[in-house]
Amino acid sequence: MPASYAYLGPEGTFTEVALRTLPETATRQLVPMVSVPAALDAVRAGEVEAAFVPIENSVEGGITTTIDQLAVGEPLMIYREVLLSITFALLVRPGTKLSDIKTVSAHPAAQPQVRNWMRENLPDAIWESAASNADGARLVQEGRYDAAFAGEFAAARYGLEALETEIHDAENAQTRFVLVGRPARPAAPTGADKTSVVIWQRDDHPGALLELLQEFAVRGVNLMLLQSRPTGEGIGNYCFAIDAEGHIADRRVAEALMGLKRVCPKVRFLGSYPQADVDPADVRAPRAGTSDGEFAAASDWLARCQDGRF
Repeated sequence: MPASYAYLGPEGTFTEVALRTLPETATRQLVPMVSVPAALDAVRAGEVEAAFVPIENSVEGGITTTIDQLAVGEPLMIYREVLLSITFALLVRPGTKLSDIKTVSAHPAAQPQVRNWMRENLPDAIWESAASNADGARLVQEGRYDAAFAGEFAAARYGLEALETEIHDAENAQTRFVLVGRPARPAAPTGADKTSVVIWQRDDHPGALLELLQEFAVRGVNLMLLQSRPTGEGIGNYCFAIDAEGHIADRRVAEALMGLKRVCPKVRFLGSYPQADVDPADVRAPRAGTSDGEFAAASDWLARCQDGRF
């Protein structure tokens, strides 16, 4: 039996389209799941090798369900990321006209990407959230709703037709997806990598977040994502999901993580993995004083001072 990848289903989601861009899916069984938590729990239970889920979009930022599920429970690790350009189609049962549409459905992350289009074209339609965009299409097929925002490619799968296509409020909108598995040694650095962590602050006080961010800043580590999430332990208690440029094998990144571990009650490492669509040759050199060689030279200098060899 081939190894399997779970993904946010049902069939016909943007997640499935993005997943199929990975070459190894030719030798994997792809298993649609009803939700992001279900896909990640299947990895934790050992039912699948990995799960492929959305984690960020260029319109609304981090996808909170995925971030929250990675922050709690048995640890998981990100191994790959994929970027997919997103544009929606309005899928309806054959014969439906725009004036017939009273209810529309899609994943909640889709709403900010089509809000203005709806305001102009379906001002009186009621939005109903679905577990995924393809699930919204399935509900339209079943007659539960009049229309769904989904990929045009999902129309044939659910016996629908695309009444409108190329729907998007923001040009060049993209969604980032990640392949998540059980923890293991990260792959070797490529030179164009990203490191993801979730950190918890020890207490809430003036400058608390600044103190955490300085662990990255003083070592020349650029941040690509910073999103606060409530811990569920009361108002004012937050953890922070962070994506940083670089690999845990890079001295500047490793020392930043060690600094965080010293001052934070909890740090969850989510993985170091290649950045999607970034050529290592295009990555700028580390800021002066933050390369591995300079960290090593400083460490050697300190050892010589301690030995009286300066």
